[in-house]
Amino acid sequence: MSTRGTPRPAAIPWLIVVGVLVAALSLRGPIVAPTPVLRDIENDLDIGSAAAGLLTTAPVLMFALLTPLAALVIRRSGAELALLLSLSGVLLGTVVRALPGYPAMLAGMIVIGAAITIGNIVVPVIIRRDVPPERAGLMTAAYAATLNAGSLVTSLLTAPLASVVGWSWALLLWAAITIAGIVLWSVHVRRARAAGDEWGDRYSGEQPRGGGARDLPSEAITGPMPVVGSRTSVLRRPIAWLLMITFAGQTTIYYALSTWLPALTADELGLDRSAAGALASLFQGVGILGAFVVPLVARIAPPLVPAIVISACWLLLTGGALAAPGLLWLWLSFGAVAHAGGFVVIFASLVAVARDDAEAAGMSALVQGGGYAIGALGAPVMGIVHEASGGWTVPLIGCLVIAVVYCVLLLSLTWITRGPRLRAPSGR
Repeated sequence: MSTRGTPRPAAIPWLIVVGVLVAALSLRGPIVAPTPVLRDIENDLDIGSAAAGLLTTAPVLMFALLTPLAALVIRRSGAELALLLSLSGVLLGTVVRALPGYPAMLAGMIVIGAAITIGNIVVPVIIRRDVPPERAGLMTAAYAATLNAGSLVTSLLTAPLASVVGWSWALLLWAAITIAGIVLWSVHVRRARAAGDEWGDRYSGEQPRGGGARDLPSEAITGPMPVVGSRTSVLRRPIAWLLMITFAGQTTIYYALSTWLPALTADELGLDRSAAGALASLFQGVGILGAFVVPLVARIAPPLVPAIVISACWLLLTGGALAAPGLLWLWLSFGAVAHAGGFVVIFASLVAVARDDAEAAGMSALVQGGGYAIGALGAPVMGIVHEASGGWTVPLIGCLVIAVVYCVLLLSLTWITRGPRLRAPSGR
C-alpha cells in the first residue's frame, strides 16, 4: 500500500482500465436506448415525431451547454469522484425516465445528458493521467470502441426486452450496467483513499509531494478550462469555424439517423421492432472498428485518403438508403465507419492547427459546443420532415444533402491542415 509521496503499486491500473470500459458502456447507450421503441413511446404517450426526437436531442444539447460546468465539477471533486458522480447521474436519469408521462421521460433524458457530459470530459483525463503513455492511444481506441459497444447492445436488445416486460421496464433494466460501473468506481475511490490519496490523485504515475488533488494546480488534473484567455483569437480563426461546421455536419447526420433508424427500417422494410432494432444496431456495432480502421489506413496511405474514405462512406449510407433500401445493412456498415472515423479526422486536425494548449482547449470548446448544439437539431427536424411528408424519402434526401456538404468541408479541412497524422481521439 502506497503512502503520500510514493508511486502507486503497478497493479492498480487494471482496475482503472476495467472501470473506464464499464463506465463507457453507460456514456452513450442510455441516449440511443429509446430509439428501437420510439414508435411505442409515441403511441403510448400520445406525442408526435418531433417530441419523440427531442428525447435524443436533449442529452446532446446538454453536451453543448454544460461543458464548462462539467470541467468545474471535475476540478472541485477530482477525477475519480467526478466519474462516480457522472454514473450516479446516469442512474438517476434512467430511473426518472421510467416514471409515467412524457415530462418525466424528457427530464430523465436531460439528467442523463448532463451526467454524461461530466463523463465525456473526465474519462480522457483519467486515461491521460493513469495509463502509461505508450498505451494511451490503445486505451483511448478501446474506450471509443466501448462507447459504440454500449450503443450496439442497447440498440440490439431493447426491443426484445420490451416485448417481454414493456418498453418502460426495458429502458430501466439498462441501469444494471450503470450500477456495475458505480460499484467499480466506488471500490477504486475507497482504495485510493486507503492508499492516502484524497481522490486517487496520481498524476503521470507518481504522487506529487504534499499530497492530495486539492494541492495540485487545477490544470494538472483537468487541463485548461474549455473557454480560456485565447477565446478571442480562436473566434477570429477561420479554421476554427471550419472545424466546428464540419463537426456539426457529422453530428447532425449521426444523431438524426441514430434516432430514427429503427422506425425507418420498420416502415421501409416491413420489419417488426426487434428485427428493425437489430438492423439499426449495425450503425453502432461496425463503428467499434471505425476508430481503429481510420488511423490504420492513415499509416499506410497518404493522409488525404482517410478523409476520402470517410466521405465515400457517408455518401454510400445516405445515397444507398435512398436508392436501394433493401441493402440497408450494407449502407449502415459503411456509415458506421464514417461516423467513427470522421471523429478521429476532425480532432486530429484540431490538434494539428492549434498553436498551443490553451488555443486547443478553446477550439475544442467551440467545436464541440457549437457542433453538438447544431447536431442536436437533427433528430427533431428529421421527425418533423417525416411527419410533414408522410414518408422517409424527403428526410433521407435532406441527410444526403448534408452529407455532400460535410464531405466538401471534411476534404477542405484535411487539405488545409495538410493531412495531420491521425491518432486515436482523446474523447468522444
